[in-house]
Amino acid sequence: MQTILGANGTIGTELAKALKNYTSDIRLVSRNPKKVNDTDTLFAADLTNKDEVFKAISGSEIVYLTVGFEYKLDIWKKQWPTLMKNVIDACIENKAKLVFFDNVYMIGGDNVKHITEKSPFSPTSKKGEIRVELNKMILEAIKERGLQAIIARAADFYGVIKNNSVLIELVHKNLAENKKAQWFFNAKVKHSFTYTPDAGKATALLGNTPEAYNQIWNLPTDRNSLTGEEWIRLFAKEMGKSDKYQLFPAFMVKLAGLFVPFLREIYEMRYQYDREYFFDSSKFEKYFNFKPTPYQQGVKEILANN
Repeated sequence: MQTILGANGTIGTELAKALKNYTSDIRLVSRNPKKVNDTDTLFAADLTNKDEVFKAISGSEIVYLTVGFEYKLDIWKKQWPTLMKNVIDACIENKAKLVFFDNVYMIGGDNVKHITEKSPFSPTSKKGEIRVELNKMILEAIKERGLQAIIARAADFYGVIKNNSVLIELVHKNLAENKKAQWFFNAKVKHSFTYTPDAGKATALLGNTPEAYNQIWNLPTDRNSLTGEEWIRLFAKEMGKSDKYQLFPAFMVKLAGLFVPFLREIYEMRYQYDREYFFDSSKFEKYFNFKPTPYQQGVKEILANN
């Protein structure tokens, strides 16, 4: 059995679609799970509860951790390390492999200008420090406790996403409502985005490739990065809208953060948007002979599905 923890989020859903190419024995775990494939097994669980984590993982061969907690530092501090400990312990007890779907917050400052699997832990944010802690927990369990695990990292997402995508929220949704597109901090620097269907397919492929374990993998992402302005122009052209946009510089985001909690959280991550941000997935592309979806094609597919 292959089990997805956090199954009904954007990545969990894309992963479930892709896993059907490998198995029909898929367990979807969340508070209110819904089938993606006809043969899926649903398991309702509160993953902040240790006993329910162990029950959800029981009998699993591979466990995919794709949980997305609310984007608040205090929630991350309280819930992420505890969940990771419980998941690792349950995987070891059940002799299950672990695939952790991660971001790149543990890499900070100018190291985001070229992000590879070998980029050093260099957090410049509180959220980044938490991601370092989670990565170290997995790496230590691999080394000391015999856990078989993969850390699969993605850049920021774009795709048919309900929420939590800066690109979709600031550009696509605003243009769809005949408003100006928006961007944070600096629209003249390039920024990589990972296409969610690619992320789902690649995570399923990694989980079902025995030799991929006990490694870090950057998930496939188009290397032809675009600047914020180029992203806006791309969406505007495809949607037949104006490419004029509103920029939120750092001081404005910081000020607005006094009143809008989400912007307060975003301000801490400004290093990802005020300089070049390039996510290099060449290791994955070469090993699996996988071509990431070009940005232009991804945007066309998003608009066709909205």
